[in-house]
Amino acid sequence: MKINDIHRIANIGAGTMGHAIALQFAMKGYQVNLYDHSIEGLQRGIELIKHDLQTFIDAQVVTTPAEEILKRIHATTDLTVALKDVQFVIESIVENADIKKQVWQEVERAVADDTVLATNTSGLSPTELQGVLNHPERFVVAHFWNPAQLMPLVEVVPGKQTSEQTVNLTVELMNKIGKHAVPLKKEALGFVGNRIQLAVLREAFHIVNEGVASPEAVDDIIKYSLGRRWNLVGPIASADLGGLDVFKNISSYLYADLANDTGTDPVLAKKVDEGQLGLKTGKGFFTWTGNQGQKIVKNRDEQLLAQLKDDQKSK
Repeated sequence: MKINDIHRIANIGAGTMGHAIALQFAMKGYQVNLYDHSIEGLQRGIELIKHDLQTFIDAQVVTTPAEEILKRIHATTDLTVALKDVQFVIESIVENADIKKQVWQEVERAVADDTVLATNTSGLSPTELQGVLNHPERFVVAHFWNPAQLMPLVEVVPGKQTSEQTVNLTVELMNKIGKHAVPLKKEALGFVGNRIQLAVLREAFHIVNEGVASPEAVDDIIKYSLGRRWNLVGPIASADLGGLDVFKNISSYLYADLANDTGTDPVLAKKVDEGQLGLKTGKGFFTWTGNQGQKIVKNRDEQLLAQLKDDQKSK
C-alpha cells in the first residue's frame, strides 16, 4: 500500500486522545470512522471535536468550514461498521495489553490484509501486542503526545516483526496530517520521550527531597533555561554546540552524584500514599485551589496553538 491509497481511517476510541486524532485526520481531508463502545463516549468525543475545531477556526489555523470537516467524521458504536473499507486503523483505548490484544484480533479479522494497524499506546510493547496477529508486519505504534491536537510529535515505534514499509508509510501519513513523525530504530520501554521525561523527573524529585531547591525553583530553572533552549535546539545538538569536551568533563564528576534509583521514586511514592495526587486532589508538590490548574492549562494550550501557527508558516 502507498500513501495515496489511504482514504478512510478507522479511529478506535473517542476519548482524550482519540477525539483529537480523529479531528486531525478529518481536517486534512480524510474520511474517519470514529468508534467508541458507548453512545455516551461518542457524544463526549464529538463535543470535544467541535470545541477543538472551533478553537482552530478562531485562531485561523483552519480555514475550511466546520460543517465540511465534521461531515467527514462518521461516529458509530459498531466496530464492524467502523472497520469497513478502511486502509489505516489507529487505536486509542485503555492502556491495558490484554484489552488491546482482544481488540486488535477483532480488527484483523475485519480488515484487508494490507491495512496498516497502529496503536497510540504511550508505552506498551508493540512486539507483545503484535504477537497475537496473523500479519504482525503491518502493526506499529503511532504515539501521539497529549494534547494530541496541539502537540506535533508522533513517535513511530516498530515491534520486532514490523516491516520497514509499515514504519515508512506511517511516518509519511503522520507528516501528511500535519504532525512531526519521528521513527525509532527499535522499541524501548517507554519509547524515547517518556524515558527522557522520567529521567528529568527523577533528578527533579531528588533535588527537592535533598533540600537543594523547592519545586517552584526547579520548575523555574527548567522553564527559563533548558525548556527554552531545547524548544529550539535539542540536547544532543546543544552538546555539540557547547563542545563535547566540556560535557565530557562535567559528566566525569556529575554523573556519580545524580539520582540513579531504579525503584519507585520515594518522594513520589510518599505523595501518592498520602493521597496527594496533584491537581485532582488539590495538593501534590503544589497546592491547587480554585481554577489555578485550568488557567495554567489554558495558557499552555494558547502557547502551543501559537507555536502550531508558527510551524504552519514555516512550511
